[in-house]
Amino acid sequence: MSLFPDRRRGSSLGLLGLVCLVVSQVGCGYALAGRGSFLPADIKTIGIPTFTNRTAVFNVETLLTQKVRSEFIGRGKYTILPDAENVDALLNGEISAISVQPASFATNQLASRWVITMSARIELRDMRANEVLWENPNVVFRQEYEATSGTSALDPAAFFGQDANALDRLSSDFARTIVSAILEAF
Repeated sequence: MSLFPDRRRGSSLGLLGLVCLVVSQVGCGYALAGRGSFLPADIKTIGIPTFTNRTAVFNVETLLTQKVRSEFIGRGKYTILPDAENVDALLNGEISAISVQPASFATNQLASRWVITMSARIELRDMRANEVLWENPNVVFRQEYEATSGTSALDPAAFFGQDANALDRLSSDFARTIVSAILEAF
């Protein structure tokens, strides 16, 4: 015995077919993260000159700039150039501060973990329309690392030992976050 009489089964199947057709035509409106772009369609080439470094940390601007360029290139949609000439959009960055502070202490009252904090200013400008497409005047990133034994905060080895890896991780996080924010309009 059927749960639906023949007439109801036909109308139920017709309604189900209509719903499937509408859903397949409309879609859900979602897309995979990292696949879309908030930028105008006429932007094909983005210039990313070396960021300005206002800190005493040697060569950090080169590391951050390279990570951001690589992240854009990894997205595969734009041509990335290292200069500001003949580009559709220009990404400028300025590293305004980097500090190293103790995050936790061992029982002997020596720092056992350190935190690197970096502040930067980022702006993406449409060069044809001469307008800002995206900006963040105060990007802040932090990364912790284990203290190198036998060093103090004033010893350069405390910053250029374990912390080089922490700075590399911070730079990767920075690049991924900035590029995602620009492309996905967050």
